[in-house]
Amino acid sequence: MKLISKIFILLAIACCATAPAQAQFGKLVNKKTIGAATKAVQAATLSDKQMSEYVKEYIDWMDANNRVCKLDDPQTAAYAARLDSLTAGLTSVEGLPLNFKVYYVIDVNAFACADGSVRVFSSLMDIMSDEELLGVIGHEIGHVAHHDSKNAFKQALLTSALKDAVSATSDKAAALTDSQLGSLSEALVSATYSQKAERAADDYGYEFLRDHGKNPRSMAKSFMRLKAIQEEQGGSTKTSKINQLFSSHPDLDARIKRMQERADTDNCPE
Repeated sequence: MKLISKIFILLAIACCATAPAQAQFGKLVNKKTIGAATKAVQAATLSDKQMSEYVKEYIDWMDANNRVCKLDDPQTAAYAARLDSLTAGLTSVEGLPLNFKVYYVIDVNAFACADGSVRVFSSLMDIMSDEELLGVIGHEIGHVAHHDSKNAFKQALLTSALKDAVSATSDKAAALTDSQLGSLSEALVSATYSQKAERAADDYGYEFLRDHGKNPRSMAKSFMRLKAIQEEQGGSTKTSKINQLFSSHPDLDARIKRMQERADTDNCPE
């Protein structure tokens, strides 16, 4: 993703009524305002200070509007403990502090923001092994390191319904409404990266995991898991419920091959 580096945005998979609540992506969108706002803010510029304020406001809103798994919550403690163990030693990227949380939601997803916030969804943890999850996290951290997440977030601000919030005349970022934050979420979900950016994030993720004492073969394993999910859905990304995952992460076979070859060369554990 994108400035939220779209950490493999998979698209929500509907669950039964007893499942945890759905993540707050676009829930509060006022779609009537999107078209009018786009042209009005297209030429706006944002300072780094404004960007930092908007990113913080967005991640704070997401944390407030989704159930965060906590060690002192019997129902969600296992998710929090698992992510803590999985990400031990992953403290920063390019000098930017990393922080990790789990959302207890039905969406199968994960994302990373330009401020180093990484959010993993419990339903994604349910279907992936630790190494597969590490591959997802490594890839998304790659987008953060290469500023893909920052650029995607900026673009989402400029093309979603933020007409009254984004201003080039003030160094102070205006507070966003719930509707604007919902529109921002929708724009980020729809964001895509170039194949060049995706490959670069793969390579960075591989090296980041390796340099932090993790098995970089996790990158290949995460893509292999995504391919398996695709096949379970009948092999068609046009009809799959997780179509957006594959439109955002194309050419899985080639990416698996590249990461496997690097891992083989480095004699990484299977």
